[in-house]
Amino acid sequence: MMRPNVILASGSASRRTMLTAAGIAFSAITPEVDEDDLRAKMPAKTAVKGDAVAEHLAERKALAVSARHPHALVVGCDQVLVCEGKLFNKAVDENAAGAALRALRGRTHELISAAVIAKDQALVWQCTDVARLEMRDFSDGFLRQYLQAEVPDILGSVGCYRIEGRGAQLFTRVEGDQFTIRGLPLIPLLAALRDQGAALS
Repeated sequence: MMRPNVILASGSASRRTMLTAAGIAFSAITPEVDEDDLRAKMPAKTAVKGDAVAEHLAERKALAVSARHPHALVVGCDQVLVCEGKLFNKAVDENAAGAALRALRGRTHELISAAVIAKDQALVWQCTDVARLEMRDFSDGFLRQYLQAEVPDILGSVGCYRIEGRGAQLFTRVEGDQFTIRGLPLIPLLAALRDQGAALS
């Protein structure tokens, strides 16, 4: 029996790297969705809840791609960062990245990563995982050096860091799965893909 096609509905290089390293055969398509518009249309009470936002965006991305690719298993993902009740957005430039890191400095934040699988425009699986990270009270000198070395690569990350690289220097404590921190609850996703026949069990 032929295995179903797997499509990653994401333009994230980190997510592509994780799936490739895990040995999953897939193609990647960046979904044509307006994340800001989707957030704006969410009910006010829901739009401030990190898990609800991540799950909603992951679902919309997967369903948007699934509509154009019948029978494929479409993996949609999203990640949000919440610190002391505030949701953070991706930084658009070095100044915004510096402002975000100064706001996170010395505080603990949550990274909430959601993933779903859609098939024929219906959700067949979903998972949400949370990691908690305590950022150290680093110096302004370190921040300047960090930004010089990491921008523009970190602008695609909601936390303005890559935990698998220089971003590890930002933290004093990390609680949670490394894959979740990088934007994908990979272990549950791999189990779901096996259940769906997309990988050997």
